[in-house]
Amino acid sequence: MQVDALEESGCGKIFIERASGASAERPELEYLKDYLRLGDTLIVWRLDRLGRSLKDLIEIVNWLEERGVMFRSLTESIDTSTPGGKLIFHVFASLAEFERELIRERTRAGLAAARSRGRKGGRPTAMTPTKTAIAREMIEKTGEDGRRVHSVSDVASVMNVSRATIYRALARAGSE
Repeated sequence: MQVDALEESGCGKIFIERASGASAERPELEYLKDYLRLGDTLIVWRLDRLGRSLKDLIEIVNWLEERGVMFRSLTESIDTSTPGGKLIFHVFASLAEFERELIRERTRAGLAAARSRGRKGGRPTAMTPTKTAIAREMIEKTGEDGRRVHSVSDVASVMNVSRATIYRALARAGSE
């Protein structure tokens, strides 16, 4: 259906992305960018076929504009070769930027409120002070021959954490 609509609108070459739109790697989009020339018009069936998000879409259309390539979306009737189409697209871009700022503001306010109530945020540490003390005892324990009974790898395995986590917890405990 999409290809039929693009052919009907007079597209000379049609690029079909097989990868998911959510994927960061989009080889057909990169090929398309190399293919486009000054004066070309990129036509998409719908806006979401080009960008993974509104921010992504705006970046792509700005990239097109910088290179003198026009943009048309068949479903949304946006055409940046006309003043009205440019206006609509820039209104979308402004709304997207406004929304991002509101989200950023709300996030900062939420974090500040949580901090004022004593919440730190972030992922809880896997190594509590008690676990760190147990890990230190296990690592420092020696056998009759004077050698360590447990390696750091053994302790990490028992505590179900990485060796790096053990080392960080011991370093943190040593500096306190």
